[in-house]
Amino acid sequence: MLKYVINRIIWMVPIVLGVTILIFTMMTFCPGNPAEIILGSTATEADLMAKTEELGLNRPFLIRLGTYMADVFVHHDLGVSWITKIDIVSTIVERLPRTLVLTLITLFISFGLGIPLGIMAATHQNRWQDSASMFLALCGVAIPNFWLALMLVLVFSVNLGWLPPMGIDQGLKSYILPAISGCMGALASCARQTRSSMLDVIRADYITTARSKGVAERMVILRHALKNALIPIITMFGTTFGALLGGMMIIETVFSIPGMGTYIIGAVNNRDYPIVQGGTIFLAITFSLCMLAVDLLYAAVDPRIKAQYASNKRKQMKKAVKEDRQNG
Repeated sequence: MLKYVINRIIWMVPIVLGVTILIFTMMTFCPGNPAEIILGSTATEADLMAKTEELGLNRPFLIRLGTYMADVFVHHDLGVSWITKIDIVSTIVERLPRTLVLTLITLFISFGLGIPLGIMAATHQNRWQDSASMFLALCGVAIPNFWLALMLVLVFSVNLGWLPPMGIDQGLKSYILPAISGCMGALASCARQTRSSMLDVIRADYITTARSKGVAERMVILRHALKNALIPIITMFGTTFGALLGGMMIIETVFSIPGMGTYIIGAVNNRDYPIVQGGTIFLAITFSLCMLAVDLLYAAVDPRIKAQYASNKRKQMKKAVKEDRQNG
């Protein structure tokens, strides 16, 4: 099991390095001069040259890339904002918890409702429960989250006055509308994936055997069928977490939540490259850690993974014993 964890951690290294090289390259070759955007259109040629020299934009690409990667991975320094001159790491540490809270609440709603909808659809295949669940899933996929966000604000904030329209001043209450706005697509995908996985499992022979032994239908579904249908759902959980973590920019902008989304969007508009690069790398590391947790859940749910590594360990021990006998 330890070898399995180490292998997954090692795989994180090329992923984070690849993201770093890719985002730095994209920012470097974007059209436009950041110095001109920072100083404005009234800046003189001498001012532009001085600013370009200050930002290090006149150095060769490979030297800049090597220096940046050394700063990030050796000195753990993401730099400072070109506009505000504020340290990027400290700003990310301040803003990331808000984005994580919003993402986790959205995931809780999506999977807390999506899994029961998928189970109900699978256990009542071709009945009205199945049709109703899949209709809700279709609506969740079709409705744009920004339109839903505006409609929710109009109803629950402007007309009813139940929930705050923007900001995070009222604690978790402020996250309700943003989470509902962002969860519809993930909820629909979760319901459809759960239905598909459950339909594959409930037709298996061991489910028929459990029913023939008199096991209650609820236990058959929850203990036998759902447990064996969890692998694709766990996979979807990890990918959905990553998609929501990086895709909350629109929701955070609509509801004026000072999280990672609004931070990166503001940096893109201002051509503040260090923030875009540092924010992307930080999100990539967070997503990689999430996928590591998903891989560990695989090992906990699927005993075949444990058996595989246990079998490999036994083979290595037998090989070592055989070599010792030959040498002896």
